[in-house]
Amino acid sequence: MANGKAARTAERQRDIQDEVAAADGRKDEKKPEAMQAGARPYPVPPFPKQHQPKPGDEAKLDPPPMYDAPFYRGSEKLKDKVALITGGDSGIGRAVAVLFAREGADVAIAHLAEGRDAAETVAAVEAEGRRAIAIAGDVRDKAFCRDAVAKTVKAFGKLDILVNNAAFQVHTKDIVDLSEEHFDETLKTNLYGYFFMAQAAVPHMKPGSAIVNTGSVTGLDGSKALLDYSMTKGGIHAFTRSLASQLIGRGIRVNAVAPGPVWTPLNPSDKEAEEVAEFGAKVPMKRPAQPEELAPAYVFLASPHCSSYITGEILPIVGGY
Repeated sequence: MANGKAARTAERQRDIQDEVAAADGRKDEKKPEAMQAGARPYPVPPFPKQHQPKPGDEAKLDPPPMYDAPFYRGSEKLKDKVALITGGDSGIGRAVAVLFAREGADVAIAHLAEGRDAAETVAAVEAEGRRAIAIAGDVRDKAFCRDAVAKTVKAFGKLDILVNNAAFQVHTKDIVDLSEEHFDETLKTNLYGYFFMAQAAVPHMKPGSAIVNTGSVTGLDGSKALLDYSMTKGGIHAFTRSLASQLIGRGIRVNAVAPGPVWTPLNPSDKEAEEVAEFGAKVPMKRPAQPEELAPAYVFLASPHCSSYITGEILPIVGGY
């Protein structure tokens, strides 16, 4: 009896196997298309081959990054708040500045040397009906970080939100080729810059304030060609969690967003032109994010109306695992 049941089970399993094989044979083996799940379609690779000198120029990117989120409607989540955003001239920083303004915040942006990009971001914030200033300088310099915070407080009377976003990234394929100068540039920009800005900002922040750091998927998964950059991003994640614990008593929340590939000047000013053409193609969604797809996460983590019970968290936005 048992043998008869076993034989019938085996036959049933073979029938299922045959059904699946037949279904597989009917499937079109075309290449999976990039996922489009947003309010508007986003560009997909291949992109034009291009490379830029550091620190990168958003105005020269092809296609232009999409940062203005025209379908996003503000609802006063950051009404009358004041935010300081490093790396706010372009990319994620610009998109965050625009949505912060749309949610009712005044915005100071710190940038390195991209005056044209910074002016465009200031204009975009002002177009939302809010005030904006741009502050040029190097976040590796502790004095500049203190000055940026002081200028923000002088211009707007307070500081409620710090977004640490400025970063340096250049690939090195072999550890033996990673120079000390290169290593120092990455660590001092990505780690010292975050530390100096937070250290300068915290004394001005009241309960209900927030710090949002920009981490990276490379800080979660690593990247063989971005040894130093990945190291700093993992450090930023640890810094976020540690600082969050330290600042709970002050009523200041600290969180991080960990983006995957995002179409900003950061990567075309790092990768070779051929690699830029396929940027973002390897993630499950088969395309890089556009800055406007990241910015709502920063609004969420900055707003006491949305995330008052969230601190010390790392939010990955990586196009699917």
